[in-house]
Amino acid sequence: MSDSATGRPLADDYREAGFGGRLGLGARPALLVVDLVRAYLDPGSPLFAPAAPAALERVVTLAEHARAQGHPVVFTYVSYTPGGADGGWFYRKVPALRLFDEGSPLALPPAELVPREGDLTVRKQYPSAFFGTSLAATLHAQGVDSVVVTGVSTSGCVRATVVDALSHGFRAAVAADAVADRDPRPHDAALFDIDAKYGDVRTGADIAAAWTGSGS
Repeated sequence: MSDSATGRPLADDYREAGFGGRLGLGARPALLVVDLVRAYLDPGSPLFAPAAPAALERVVTLAEHARAQGHPVVFTYVSYTPGGADGGWFYRKVPALRLFDEGSPLALPPAELVPREGDLTVRKQYPSAFFGTSLAATLHAQGVDSVVVTGVSTSGCVRATVVDALSHGFRAAVAADAVADRDPRPHDAALFDIDAKYGDVRTGADIAAAWTGSGS
């Protein structure tokens, strides 16, 4: 990030002010895959995020690591009744959300990221995966104490989910190379903000190593 108003590097300014403590990954993490569907992967879609295909590869790898370690894998999907009666003002604010009306092919996950037996799925209508869903109760019931958030978009549903994860008592982390946005500027700003205030931003490889005991 660019220099702050103080003239110092922004990261230094925030750190010296008391932001950016480390939370760690917890003893019982879950992997959250937020809204990573064809609408963000198809170049012909209005919601296409150019970095999403690369993020998809990292998410697939992290999901394999999570399952191998016995950690829950949770997929979230946006879904509306046709016309968005259950989407409220969010549906009006972002008309492109019509792509997630029930029956839309763009609302489906790519073949390599279809949930497997034992994975969990959450249907949502708003940015946070926790808002208006049973996600928090489900995770608590499984003894989960922390979440690793991946998916799209970094500045929207990923950030909202991280903030709510913290608010619900979970340690939160984001795999920086397993999230994507339609432009690098909101992506970078969101990751900076998350790392300063709401969760740890780490690489997918670092998280996988921590899960297997070869990292910290």
